[in-house]
Amino acid sequence: MIRINLLPHREQKKAAHRLRFQLLLGSSFGAALLIVGLGYFILDTRQSHQEERNQFLQGEIAKLDQQIKDIGALKKQRDDLLARKQLVERLQQGRNDAVHIFDQLVRQTPDGIYLSSFKQSGNSFSFTGYGLSGARVSNYMRTLAQSSVFTEPQLVEVKASTASNQRVSEFSLTSTFKQTAPAASAPQGQVAPQGAKP
Repeated sequence: MIRINLLPHREQKKAAHRLRFQLLLGSSFGAALLIVGLGYFILDTRQSHQEERNQFLQGEIAKLDQQIKDIGALKKQRDDLLARKQLVERLQQGRNDAVHIFDQLVRQTPDGIYLSSFKQSGNSFSFTGYGLSGARVSNYMRTLAQSSVFTEPQLVEVKASTASNQRVSEFSLTSTFKQTAPAASAPQGQVAPQGAKP
């Protein structure tokens, strides 16, 4: 028996083909949306993670900056303390030197020499006084040159003068300190080993 299909099979094929195309298009569009959404989610997650890392790093950088400032402050405090320590050491040394200087000054001043003033400026000393004669002044300079404290005595001036109705030689001389002298200048002092000024 012969069967004849009188239905519009071409239209059905076209409709089936159209349906397959629409399904394929829809599935492709859905897959594309899924891929885009998945990519957006991954990128958003990575961005959030990176932002968290950036915030963490910024916090750590801020901590390090604060630590650097603290280290700078500690270094400044250390330098200040070292400067104070050195100053105290210099003052201590200067105090000992001053005692040694005055002790030697009394020991090295011979009879017939009277000091009216004694000044220190750094390593330099200036002496002003009276001698009973010019020879005693020369002897005093030689004694200073041989002392353990003073060196290079130089006569600045010597002149005849009268003190307590006596003819004396008024002299002025300078000398230097053999060791490191105190940084600050010593105040003026009067030394009269013989107990009285002429």
